[in-house]
Amino acid sequence: MTDIFILTANELAAQLREGQISSVEVCTQYIQRIDKFEKDVKAWVHFSKKELLEKATEADEYRKSGKPLGPLHGLPVAVKDIIGTLDMPTECGTPIRKKMPSSQDAEVVNLLKVAGAIVMGKTETTELAYFHPGKTTNPHDYARTPGGSSSGSAAAVAAHMTPLSIGSQTNGSVIRPASYCGVVGYKPSYGLISRSGVLKQSDKLDHVGVFGKNVEDVALLAKALIKKDLYDSSTIHYSAEDMLDVCKKGPIFDPKFIFYKTKNWKNIDKESQKSFEFFIKTFKKNIEVFDTPSYFDEIPKYHKIIHETDMANNFEPYYKKSKKKLSKEMISAIERGLKYSAKEYAEAIEFMKRSYNSYQEVFEDYHGVLTPSSTGVAPKGLKSTGSPEFCTVWTYMGLPSISLPLLTGANNLPLGVQLIGDKLDDLRFLGIANWLEKNCKNYNE
Repeated sequence: MTDIFILTANELAAQLREGQISSVEVCTQYIQRIDKFEKDVKAWVHFSKKELLEKATEADEYRKSGKPLGPLHGLPVAVKDIIGTLDMPTECGTPIRKKMPSSQDAEVVNLLKVAGAIVMGKTETTELAYFHPGKTTNPHDYARTPGGSSSGSAAAVAAHMTPLSIGSQTNGSVIRPASYCGVVGYKPSYGLISRSGVLKQSDKLDHVGVFGKNVEDVALLAKALIKKDLYDSSTIHYSAEDMLDVCKKGPIFDPKFIFYKTKNWKNIDKESQKSFEFFIKTFKKNIEVFDTPSYFDEIPKYHKIIHETDMANNFEPYYKKSKKKLSKEMISAIERGLKYSAKEYAEAIEFMKRSYNSYQEVFEDYHGVLTPSSTGVAPKGLKSTGSPEFCTVWTYMGLPSISLPLLTGANNLPLGVQLIGDKLDDLRFLGIANWLEKNCKNYNE
């Protein structure tokens, strides 16, 4: 039997389409892996071996029929438990929604099925995708956090319990877990992937993102999910057909990057600082270190105003009817959100446009921006999911970002490098990320 865990998602998808391996064989190996590690990692909220094998059998029978196959045919993909699924509960990390069904599949689930993928189960999220942690641990050290809010989605890929997964980010909920768990996490530009059928925190800040083993794997999955959706007015018409091909080709010339240490550099642990310094030195021909623009200082404040105001509005029914079942963090955030004025909110929205307009000229001279993905390796303890402070600016401006597991920090734990690109330049951006991933790997070898 083929050892599927040494294969990338692209290799696995190709073998499934060509009939070199069956979906039942693939899913059986993932089931065995889950049986072995789930008791410690706790990445899953809903997972049924019986349902998964039934779907795999259907996929194999369909392939034998000779009908056209999608690019993800027979490939299992995990889905964060804030994403609606008709045949599984969508509990959103809160007892308020215990065993609560969705009325229909989210658009991203529909697109997975169109591509031939199998939704293998639902992964753990923090409470309503905010800060209060769930049960998931870090596969590299069970005493450490996997990050949040896409805790289970990142941990399941890191523990090789799924080849690919879907998460979401409103602040740092894809990039930070990817960094802590040592996987690739990609948050596309705002407006590329539909949020229809996904728990809404903030219409202006919510992004759907993806996790995989490498850049080409997340490009494979993202390509299937990028589509205009009439039920999400933020989405745009965008041609992603060549996404994987452009990603594989990479840039024509060696790219140039800006590295921002930012004013939060002091918050990074010393061992991680040394790793980043080594990384900058290694790519000194490609990297220039700059201070961040002064107006970046205002962004965390404005992000918080939008985030908490929108949560107060969208989670009001939970707050009014089931306040006792909400965490202190959630109650405090909602109560702060109720106090912001219309003027403050309008200013925060307006600054979002102005800050991007001021910043976008950077990408005329540089291929991308580099920063830490997080404040260091995954912190000890499971009562916090860590800080999103290195992600806030980029999420606020809606720029594509990706965490690459290029470094290691204290205790040989993974440490992510965050790459940021220009808005809606995602195809070229992933090619540059692929270049960085491969060149860093070559250097380490």
